[in-house]
Amino acid sequence: MSSNQTPDPVAFREFEHAGWTSNVSEYEAAFTRVTSQAVGPLLDAVNLRHGSRLLDVATGPGHVAAAAAARGAKALGVDFSAPMVAHARTINPAAEFREGDAEALAFEDRSFDAVVMNFGMLHLARPERAMTEAARVLKPGGCFAFTVWAKPEEAMGFGIVLKAIQSHGDPGVQLPQGPSFFRFSDPAECERTLRESGFVDVRVTSVPQVWRFNAPGELFDALYNGAVRMKAVLRAQSSEALEAIRTAASEAARNFNRNGMIELPMPAVLASAVKPPAA
Repeated sequence: MSSNQTPDPVAFREFEHAGWTSNVSEYEAAFTRVTSQAVGPLLDAVNLRHGSRLLDVATGPGHVAAAAAARGAKALGVDFSAPMVAHARTINPAAEFREGDAEALAFEDRSFDAVVMNFGMLHLARPERAMTEAARVLKPGGCFAFTVWAKPEEAMGFGIVLKAIQSHGDPGVQLPQGPSFFRFSDPAECERTLRESGFVDVRVTSVPQVWRFNAPGELFDALYNGAVRMKAVLRAQSSEALEAIRTAASEAARNFNRNGMIELPMPAVLASAVKPPAA
């Protein structure tokens, strides 16, 4: 999911926006079972308290905002996908949701006690802008935290399918070029970018997660239907290559059978930081 193309933030944003506009129920069915495992650690990382005002950026189905509301926070979720926002409002009535751009938040300076983003950073054309925007809308001393996937050698759901594409398909499919999908899998990159965005007290940890499936072939189906970049790469393959990729991915997933279930390690990288009290 990388190339030598020149980055095109506008084209990349349009590509991601189109994907998340059409991918609502598919994403929910495929990924919520694993992404929800990071919600508790994410909220703990920002020291969420009863009555805190929290902004959940790139909220998707809204589960982080809903969990924050359940802890007594005043939670607001924003997402650039109108269908995602509508879905979040339907299933999470305790939180508020609005359309919004992570790179240009429509809120006044120093509006929130905490800002979080659960697996949204890797879908942004300009993630640095999202970090500086998070810093802007935070109150001094407020916390920002985000999660991304660990590198594919550790997040096996991605690693298995990427290896199958490399071996049996065309990994060089040309997509609108954005930041590397695994850019922030590197803790040093998380720390560097957060500090350059004005944050201090940076902490980067790992959150163990497991992606569970009833059958080995469900991994391929989850990415083929519920992802954006990976989905585009898979759907650009020839029918022969796609079948070979499907078979290879299923065979590799079978090695993770635990008592009749497929259990794939899918750790998250959790980065958190603080806006300086004097800012």
